[in-house]
Amino acid sequence: MSAYDLEGLRREKDQFLRQHPHSPLTQEQQDVFSGLSYYEPNPTLDLMVAVEPVDDQREIMIDTTTGEKRTYTRMGRFSFDVDGQEAALTIYESDFGYFLPFVDASAGTETYPAGRYLEPDELPDGRFHVDFNLAYNPFCAYNPGWSCPITPAENRLSVAITAGEKNPTGDWVEHG
Repeated sequence: MSAYDLEGLRREKDQFLRQHPHSPLTQEQQDVFSGLSYYEPNPTLDLMVAVEPVDDQREIMIDTTTGEKRTYTRMGRFSFDVDGQEAALTIYESDFGYFLPFVDASAGTETYPAGRYLEPDELPDGRFHVDFNLAYNPFCAYNPGWSCPITPAENRLSVAITAGEKNPTGDWVEHG
């Protein structure tokens, strides 16, 4: 995705959070919302990856931040390079499509401690488009009243993914 298109998507998300009735922000938060923080576009983390099916393609229950459980299927795993270091993540599938939660080395400092999410796109040739520039915080990062899946241990990375949304900051952020 071009930097221009990415900036447009980011502006649209800020507008949604600031004005839309389905925003995860309370009215009080929307009134003082100052926008989200992002890394600069990072074309090296816009990837087309081959996903290897996992041997254990079974349904798993993933806990949420409010103690609920959600069902996902372990679909496949892919490896990629980040600044000369190898990393690997698992893609999950649900009734809503593909889901890629991850926690990286920036979590708790530059990014949301519980991790970020992506919805990778399956390509016609069977590979997946995984653009970390589109990595976003779950709604519970903005408002603790939301229930968000907790990233499974197999998707916790020791490398930093310097792309996508950063930790929310400002007077509008609620802390639970």
